[in-house]
Amino acid sequence: MGVLAVAIAVGLAFFLMRPPHETVVVLPGPDGKVGTVVVQRGDTRQVLDQPYAASKTGEAQVARLSDTEVRESFGETLQALPARPSAFMLHFITGTDELTPESKAELQNVLAALKDRPLPDVLVIGHTDTVGDLAATIASRRSAPRRSKVSSSTSAFPAQRIRTAGRGERELLVPTADEVDEPRNRRVEINVR
Repeated sequence: MGVLAVAIAVGLAFFLMRPPHETVVVLPGPDGKVGTVVVQRGDTRQVLDQPYAASKTGEAQVARLSDTEVRESFGETLQALPARPSAFMLHFITGTDELTPESKAELQNVLAALKDRPLPDVLVIGHTDTVGDLAATIASRRSAPRRSKVSSSTSAFPAQRIRTAGRGERELLVPTADEVDEPRNRRVEINVR
């Protein structure tokens, strides 16, 4: 009985001291692009820069998994990941804080994105064109997102979950000279995550 207990204790100690199995896999983004991950384990260095390239503990060569293998091995983890952020751009009618007809339609997509997430965070960034007084424009756009139809359409949505920023004419979508009316620069970017 004592020999069996010692054997079990030695086996358990060996099992507990064994390094954990680790697999690192590079997944392509929604656009199919892949970044690069460098995995360093002791003196072994592996560069993963292809879709589904994998580095496994104890293997010197980079493996290549299929989409099916990744889903079978990591399905629960992939399902637990938060949804990717959604980005929207709303434009205004010149000289007003009134949304264009196209942007009014896009606002419905913003509201749908908010409903699809259990605890969404929202970043609203206001931009202007180069027409008008810079200080007044920045002040107007800084507060406009909170007053905008986005806020009023989401009255049940907690205001503390909406962050706002005003960029004025500092980040033009279409570069122009001063005092040039460019409707694409008068916009609000909304990121829902």
